[in-house]
Amino acid sequence: MSKTALITGASKGIGKELAFLFAEKEHNLVLVARSAEVLEKIKVEIEETCPVSVHTMVVDLCGASAAQAVFNEVKEKVGDIDYLVNNAGFGDYGAFSDTEWDCYERMIALNVTTLTHLTHLFVCDWRGRKPGRILNVSSTAAFQPGPMMAVYFATKSFVLHLSEALGEELKKDHITITALCPGPTSTHFGEVSKMSASQLVKNVPIADAKKVAALGYRAMMQGRAVVIHGAMNKLAPFAIRFLPRKWVTCLSAKIMRQ
Repeated sequence: MSKTALITGASKGIGKELAFLFAEKEHNLVLVARSAEVLEKIKVEIEETCPVSVHTMVVDLCGASAAQAVFNEVKEKVGDIDYLVNNAGFGDYGAFSDTEWDCYERMIALNVTTLTHLTHLFVCDWRGRKPGRILNVSSTAAFQPGPMMAVYFATKSFVLHLSEALGEELKKDHITITALCPGPTSTHFGEVSKMSASQLVKNVPIADAKKVAALGYRAMMQGRAVVIHGAMNKLAPFAIRFLPRKWVTCLSAKIMRQ
């Protein structure tokens, strides 16, 4: 019997690549994003090339009731899902005080609140009834503070720590949670966040979204707790453990400057 994956932020980048990857493995899909036109195009392309069904949902996941609306529609129109991919998220580059509060409010709502709410809804639905797997897309930003992107880095740290904690809690229920931590990746994120202005993006290799998605998929299916893409990206979180926190923050500030 075919299994079903729900993917948020499925219209571009890592989310889109994951959609095609799940389809190639003959998993049915629920794709969530804001662009109806893009989602429909992906749906047609997948259904023409893979023996799967694709249900699309046009939702602004920054909304207060967005997670509940997604869950309700899934239960009503699709039924059970087996895999949840919390990929949707965004950041913003710039000084904390120069950014409007509305931007941070939406960022926290999407990166933290909706991700946590969707996780809670599906974990409660699965627990005691069936196994399930969750892939939460965090970032290498999760491992240190990020001056000039302070709120974004903080939200990704939340995602990492939440995923690790829940993964341990839910072992006995046969529910796995994997945190995928990519570095700079070839998606629309850099343009939206204005992060392309920073030294970080200018001085490091940009990962291919398809390769990052493939790594995340494998790690999810293996039930791994945390997976970091790229050799250099793996080195940094290990190295900073041996440095005073103040030094880590100063180094991060130099890397993030324009």
